[in-house]
This record gives sequence, structure tokens and C-alpha cells, in this order.
Amino acid sequence: MTHVVAEPCFNCKYTDCVVVCPVECFYEGESMLYIHPDECIDCEACVPECPVAAIFHEDNLPEQWAPYKELNADMASQCPVLTEKKEPLGGEPGK
Repeated sequence: MTHVVAEPCFNCKYTDCVVVCPVECFYEGESMLYIHPDECIDCEACVPECPVAAIFHEDNLPEQWAPYKELNADMASQCPVLTEKKEPLGGEPGK
């Protein structure tokens, strides 16, 4: 099982989730983050850290965002791993 980063992350890329991940399974794309499905250990540490509620367990992924499951798998293998917090694309929440 794995978690999936979905539509709410597009063009914001908050990285609060990255710093709590014990296995470094987040990858940085140009417009959003991705979770590598073979590396995610399903610990759920990232879920409450996402300020835009963009991370879902694959079994709870809303139907309209179902394509993000495959997108995460495809893009994680093409993007660099991300292990530390960075400035999001839209700035910090509330600013």
C-alpha cells in the first residue's frame, strides 16, 4: 500500500510532509511533489503535515484524482528525491 499526492499539491509544493517522512520517498517535480509507491511504508506521518490536504492513502483517493496514483509512480522515478523543507511555490500558508 502507498500514499498518493493529488491535485491540491499542484502549483504549491509545500514540503512539510517531506521532513517527517522516515524513508525519504518524496520526489520533487516542477509543479508538485510525488510519492514513490515502492518506497512508501504507509506510516501516514505525512498526511497531517500537508497544509492543503493533498496526500491520500491509495484506498481513499477521491475518484476524480484517481489518475494521480499512476502519475506519482511515473514521476517519482523521473524526479529527484527531496529530503528537506523548501519554500513552497505559493509562499507559506496564510501569507
